[in-house]
Amino acid sequence: MEQVLFEWIDKIESDLLKICTHLFENPELGDQEFIAQEQLVNYLIEHDFHVETGLVERPTSFRATFKSDKEGPTIGIMAEYDALPVIGHGCGHNLIATMGIGAGILLSKVLNDIGGKVIVYGTPAEETNGAKVPMADAGLFDECDVAMMVHPAGISAKSGESLAMDAIEFRFEGKTSHAAASPEEGINALDSVIQLFNGINALRQHVKDDVRIHGVITEGGQAANVVPDLAISQFYIRAKERAYVNEVVDKVKKIAEGAALMTGATLAIRNYELSYDNMITNQTLSNIYTEQLYKAGETFIDDARGGLGSMDMGNVSHRVPAIHPYIGMGKEGLVAHTTEFRDQTMKESGKDALRRGALSMALTGYQCLTDQALLAEIKREFSERKK
Repeated sequence: MEQVLFEWIDKIESDLLKICTHLFENPELGDQEFIAQEQLVNYLIEHDFHVETGLVERPTSFRATFKSDKEGPTIGIMAEYDALPVIGHGCGHNLIATMGIGAGILLSKVLNDIGGKVIVYGTPAEETNGAKVPMADAGLFDECDVAMMVHPAGISAKSGESLAMDAIEFRFEGKTSHAAASPEEGINALDSVIQLFNGINALRQHVKDDVRIHGVITEGGQAANVVPDLAISQFYIRAKERAYVNEVVDKVKKIAEGAALMTGATLAIRNYELSYDNMITNQTLSNIYTEQLYKAGETFIDDARGGLGSMDMGNVSHRVPAIHPYIGMGKEGLVAHTTEFRDQTMKESGKDALRRGALSMALTGYQCLTDQALLAEIKREFSERKK
């Protein structure tokens, strides 16, 4: 039955490359990916998927489902398709999207024989306001037994980690006065921000090594002879585990409250971006994927990458067993978010990555659909790591 997957990738590969090229030539920013959504959805419908769009109030999202008449597990596959400003698909989401729909379509060709369901999730705005976060919060991934996506890179690598992250804004309001003639009449909001930075710097020696706290001042006054009545700072607070991010955020908020007390300013705190959870790679699922990627034609797979960034796939991995491996485009040292990375997606090695990525995910899904003991071990590991 696996041979059917190889036969079908030969049949649809040229179509996938056309869609990938169309996305490359028509890059769209997050939550504006209407051309991409149309291309992806129409091809899935052509292959008998049932499609819903506009999930969780994100117009360019979608859920495409193919269900067998026979009961069985559910495989979830993520598609990302937003581009970057100026440079377009410098993170290779044109490949991610087409690998995702390709894997889903391949699996659909065997489901009527083996049973089960495959769902391709269209997840907009990964680069900015990741739709996987509200989709996870709404429970859209909970029906999946496993979830996966593959990201292009210079060389192939196993699924690794990412950092949990909160994006916090601190807004201090004070009172204006003439800084020379009547400073005693003013309340300096900027002083509050300065004390917040000082407090955070003092906190750094009392947190774990994996913590990252970085911030900027977005508002701090307009003239040196006026006591500023408004000062705003924004911070990213990251760590390897969601629970520890929550602890650090609580401490930083207390520092901000103290800074407001020191100056007499009032304080408002808000999350200015969605919160990302750390990526929990399911090692059992990852091992199976690695085997299937070799089967799909890969010759070298590097060890998992240490995660110093954050991504919305982490939120999925807290709901269901998940992986986020990397597929090589034949150029070691290739850096994402560059024009070089963008252009590599359309070279022969990038096109070959599309084939290997779609096929390896489909083969992995096939193993999960047909091996009950394997799926039980994947779920056991997930339950243990969630404790």
